[in-house]
Amino acid sequence: MLIQPRTLKGFRDYPPEIMIPREGFLEKARQVYRSYGFAPIDTPALEYTEILLGKGGEESDKQLYRFKDHGDRDIALRFDLTVPFARFAAEHIGKLGTPFKRYHMGPVWRGENTQRGRYREFWQCDFDTIGTTSNAADIEVALVIHDLFKALGIDRFQIHVNNRLVLNGLLEELGLAGQTGALLRALDKLPKIGREAVAAEMGEKAGVTADQSSRLLTLAETQGTNADVLDRLKRDFGGNAKAAEGIRRLDELIHVATESGIGEGKIAIDLSIARGLDYYTGAVYETFLGDLPAIGSVCSGGRYDNLAGLYTKQALPGVGASLGLDRLIAAMEELKLLSTAATPAPVLLVQFQAEHLGRYQSMPRSLRTAGIGVEVFPETKKIGQQLQYAEKRGFRLALIAGPDEIAQGVWKVKDLAQREEQSVATSDVAATLIRMLK
Repeated sequence: MLIQPRTLKGFRDYPPEIMIPREGFLEKARQVYRSYGFAPIDTPALEYTEILLGKGGEESDKQLYRFKDHGDRDIALRFDLTVPFARFAAEHIGKLGTPFKRYHMGPVWRGENTQRGRYREFWQCDFDTIGTTSNAADIEVALVIHDLFKALGIDRFQIHVNNRLVLNGLLEELGLAGQTGALLRALDKLPKIGREAVAAEMGEKAGVTADQSSRLLTLAETQGTNADVLDRLKRDFGGNAKAAEGIRRLDELIHVATESGIGEGKIAIDLSIARGLDYYTGAVYETFLGDLPAIGSVCSGGRYDNLAGLYTKQALPGVGASLGLDRLIAAMEELKLLSTAATPAPVLLVQFQAEHLGRYQSMPRSLRTAGIGVEVFPETKKIGQQLQYAEKRGFRLALIAGPDEIAQGVWKVKDLAQREEQSVATSDVAATLIRMLK
């Protein structure tokens, strides 16, 4: 009996036409992160459950893939890369020193409801600085996100920023400081479920009055330019020390980003974003695509000053963000912005006659040393069939040599898009391909 080939709900396969741009995005992210001085690390997919449990909040705990291993140990799959990093830093910071800047790319798992662009297994591309409370590190996060999206070739995006100190200051004034986690998780749902539903959840989960929830929601719904929002915050909340520090940090972030050449409108203060994870304590970031904002934030993060304190007595405040690679790819699929090429090599060498296989393999070997990717078709099928294969897979050029070309010491180079071909001397093939591929 045959087993039905299928994937689990919330999981997906990645064929070449998705994996090729995916790997390209990963490489560009690495280049951006390294250009700012972030160094790579990796951590295990599995952690002791106590490392992960209670760190992201009630929702994250429910979404853990948790089980007993063969040694009857309580373990779980990581739900993000930040909590394992806090554990990693607590364990190794003596050797690494502070501040320590790291990037980490890998899969994470959450047993959440699947929806557009959201899977139960997905890749995150994190970068973080740990060991400093400096606002310069917070500001750098926004700069990295900006440069990352530019490097990915995405021009229409906007980074939304807020600071939980502002929200926490208001909660103190309202006498709700003890309900911070539940209220901020509810507030984070404002764009998705609307004002009335959020107010109802605040009343149900935190017991707040209608007046208290109204003040919180009025703050969250503040609109205007960055200058307008900052002016209102200074006027209405500048008297609270905690909120005043959050306002100062937001003000400096906008000023430095502008001075650093970040274009108008690329960074916006958005008092509605709070981030649903409990460990955030200061700056928070969410990044939206201008052409598909409804898919949600594709790069998010924030400051977490107390997370590593769960594993060590040493103060290790941190800040960073994470590119949601699979959500971004889902968005670009929907916007039809991904290349349909299913081959990593731009050139297909057509195998004309089996007796010339040595020649058909020696030419691409010399081309690869010149930096040109070449695939050799494995069978001597009709040329038309081989060219159909090349066009279907997205090759740009085909290289052909039959008996006549071999006798003349030339190769035919065919531009598959233009359907044009030319004869090129064997010694000139590499230079010709390089010129055509440019």
